[in-house]
Amino acid sequence: MTLIKSISGIRGTIGGHVGDNLTPIDAVKFAAAYGVWIKQQRDKDTYRVVVGRDARISGEMIQNLVMNTLVGLGIHVIDLGLSTTPTVEMAVPMEHADGGIILTASHNPKQWNALKLLNSKGEFLDADEGAKILEIAESDTIAFADVDSLGKITKNKAYFDLHIIEVLDLDLVNVPAIEDAKFKVVVDGVNSTGGIVIPLLLERLGVHVVKLYCEPNGEFPHNPEPLKEHLTDLSKKVVETGADFGIVVDPDVDRLAFIDENGEMFGEEYTLVACADYVLSRTPGNTVSNMSSTRALRDVTEKYGGSYEASAVGEVNVVSLMKKNKVVIGGEGNGGVIYPESHYGRDALVGIALFLSLLADKRISVSALRKTYPNYFMSKKKIELTPGLDVDGILKTIEKRYQNEQLTTIDGVKIDFLESWVHLRKSNTEPIVRIYTEAKSQQEADTLADRFIDEIGEIAKI
Repeated sequence: MTLIKSISGIRGTIGGHVGDNLTPIDAVKFAAAYGVWIKQQRDKDTYRVVVGRDARISGEMIQNLVMNTLVGLGIHVIDLGLSTTPTVEMAVPMEHADGGIILTASHNPKQWNALKLLNSKGEFLDADEGAKILEIAESDTIAFADVDSLGKITKNKAYFDLHIIEVLDLDLVNVPAIEDAKFKVVVDGVNSTGGIVIPLLLERLGVHVVKLYCEPNGEFPHNPEPLKEHLTDLSKKVVETGADFGIVVDPDVDRLAFIDENGEMFGEEYTLVACADYVLSRTPGNTVSNMSSTRALRDVTEKYGGSYEASAVGEVNVVSLMKKNKVVIGGEGNGGVIYPESHYGRDALVGIALFLSLLADKRISVSALRKTYPNYFMSKKKIELTPGLDVDGILKTIEKRYQNEQLTTIDGVKIDFLESWVHLRKSNTEPIVRIYTEAKSQQEADTLADRFIDEIGEIAKI
C-alpha cells in the first residue's frame, strides 16, 4: 500500500517497507518535519504541541514515536492520550500551543493510521503548509536538540470534560429542554474514543444511554465508516430497546450519523442539514458544504433567506470558504458538522448537542423530523486505481463530453443536471476515484453512478 501524503495528512497501513507504508521510520520522519515547520513559524524560546489519538491498535506505538520525536527537537508535548480529533483541535488554542497532531485514520479500517496536522489555531494545515512539511521531510536539514534542550511530555486527561463543558455552554444548546425531553439513545462508539466521550456528553444532558461497542480497544466490530450497510447491529439495538434514536460516530469522532426510532438511517447527509435547520432558525445566515454534499443544505439555507456555496472536498477547503462567506454553520455531507461558534472543525459532540436541541424544540420523532426535509437520494461508489491509469486525462475527457452542462472543476469534475448531479474525483485519503451522485430516487442515483462508472471504464480503454 502506497503511503498517502495529502491535504488530509500522512496516512498509510501499519507494517511493510519504509516509504510504502506508515512504518515507525515514516512516523518519525514526518513528525520531525512537522516539528521543524512549527519552529519555523515563530522564533521563540519554547514550543508546545498537543498530541492525542483514537483507540486503534497501532495508536499507542505511533503516538510514542511522534511525541518522542518532538521531544528530540526540543518541543514540549501535551499528551492527551486517548482523545478525539475535535478535542485535540480545541485543546491547541486552550493550551496556547503552537500546533497539534491527531493520530487517527478516521473512517479507515484498523490496519490504517495517520498523522493529522494542526496549526496554532487548532485547524488543519492548508495545501501550501502541507507541501512545505513534505519538502522538509525529504531534505537532510533536520537538526535535533542537544541533551540540555530536550522537550518534556506532560499528560493532561482533562480535555474530554473541558470539551463537554464548552459544548454545553454554547448559546444554542438548550440543556434544560433536552433534560426535560428524557431521551433514550443507543450509542455505537465503534470501540474507539467515541465510546468514552459521547456517553459522557449525553449523561450530562440527562439522556438515558444504551452503550453498544463502547470499549475503546481498537477492535472495530464493523467497518468504521458510518454507512447504512455497516450499522445493522445499531439499528436492531434501537428497536429492541425502544430508544428514541441511535448515534454512531467514526473512530476519531468528527463524523456523526443517526438511526431513527424504527431502526432506519436518518441519512448521513442529513446530519448537517438538521443541525443547520436548527441554527438557521435562530441565527439566519449563510452556509457552506463541499461539492459532494446534498442539495438539501442549499434548500434549507434558502428557506431562511441565506445563501449557500460549495467548496472543494477536504475540511480545510470547507473552513476556508466558511470564513470567507462568514457562515453561521457548515461542514461536510459525510456527517461532519462545523459550527464556528465552537471552533472551525468537524465535531460530533457539537452536532449531537445541536440535534438534541432541535428535537427537544420540535417535540417530534426522528423519523418525522426527516420527513420535513427535501428528499434526495445519494449513491457513493468508487473505482480502485490501477498503476498507470491516467485519472486526470479521464476526467478531462468527461469534462469535454459534458461541456454544455453546468460544470464545476475546482475538485475533479462535478456535473449539475436539472434534477441530479454527479461528482467524480480522486480521493485524498485512499487510492480510489470516488463517484458521488444525487437524484430524486435511489434508483436514479444508482443508475447515474453506474453510467459514469461505465463511461470511465470505456475511456480508460481508449
